[in-house]
Amino acid sequence: MNTYYFANQIYQLSYAWPLYNRIGGEFIVRKYKTLLKFKRFLRGSVAAGSGAFLGTPVVKRRKLRYVSDLTGIILSQSNARVRNDREKSRSIFIGHGTGDKKYGGKAHTLLNYQYVFVSGPKHMEKFKDSDLSFPENSLVKIGNLRFDDYVNGKLDRDAIMDRMGVPEEDKARKTVLYAPTWKWGNGTLGKYAKPFMKEITAEHNLIIRPHHFDSHRVPELKLWVKLNGIKRVYFSNSNRIATSDTMHDFAVSDILISDTSSVLYEYLITGKPIVIADTDFSGLHTMPDTMNVMKIADFYNDSDRVLDVVNRNLSADSSNYLEMLHNCFYFNDGKSVDRAVEFINGVAGELKQ
Repeated sequence: MNTYYFANQIYQLSYAWPLYNRIGGEFIVRKYKTLLKFKRFLRGSVAAGSGAFLGTPVVKRRKLRYVSDLTGIILSQSNARVRNDREKSRSIFIGHGTGDKKYGGKAHTLLNYQYVFVSGPKHMEKFKDSDLSFPENSLVKIGNLRFDDYVNGKLDRDAIMDRMGVPEEDKARKTVLYAPTWKWGNGTLGKYAKPFMKEITAEHNLIIRPHHFDSHRVPELKLWVKLNGIKRVYFSNSNRIATSDTMHDFAVSDILISDTSSVLYEYLITGKPIVIADTDFSGLHTMPDTMNVMKIADFYNDSDRVLDVVNRNLSADSSNYLEMLHNCFYFNDGKSVDRAVEFINGVAGELKQ
């Protein structure tokens, strides 16, 4: 069976990575620039002996309007139109997050897909608020593919901290994950990164995980940290989907600070506290209170001292986050990849050879 994974950016492919690790396949990107980044950041991610050049998964540059020759399964993390031959292939939309921000581009493009892997009730609510109505048999309840390794205890906290370079004496400290979005969503990196690095590190470790489109700011932030003699700051690269996945950051952190990023909802799998950095972005989906993290999370704004907000939430009861997890996502049982593979094998068997 041929399996293809498409995305506009490398970080989006993190939503397909768990499937790739199970069934293999090839990656498709639209631009040579993305292809080169893919080879750079995923070098050595494929096991020795696989025949992959420099240990990099197979990646090809193609435009989705020219994929009618492909046979097999085409899984997309971007809401681009896939012009496949429906007798020889099946197109499946996965996407890259189920937050409150609206789909970029034309949301109705998603109706072109033959199937949609649905992560949960919140995903369905997002379709409803986008005025998208799919045939019932095209919606496949999978759960969140990225949750499996976390749920199944496959993420070694100590090993991840070693890779990050956290010294032994700091491993016992609490670790704050700051994962803001970019300008589409009024991301707060430019506003809060420096004061957070200055204040939070007085007591805790701080991981900063910028959105892909803000990753160019990291060298300047690293220089600022060095010039100001600040310790216990670590940067996470969203392009390194094999070694610096969001779930790795989840595994070592004790609390999340974000703004309008979909990471707010994915972090629910940890059951750990969430703080929302206040922003005035209004282009969000309307969600029921039971699927709206802003109804239960604490907020941070300039009138507060961020370290006080962090410490207050670290000592607070966070059981309501797990309740919201099950309101937003199906299953959460560590078997989402199993369900996806079973479905893919089933539809692959229907294809014209």
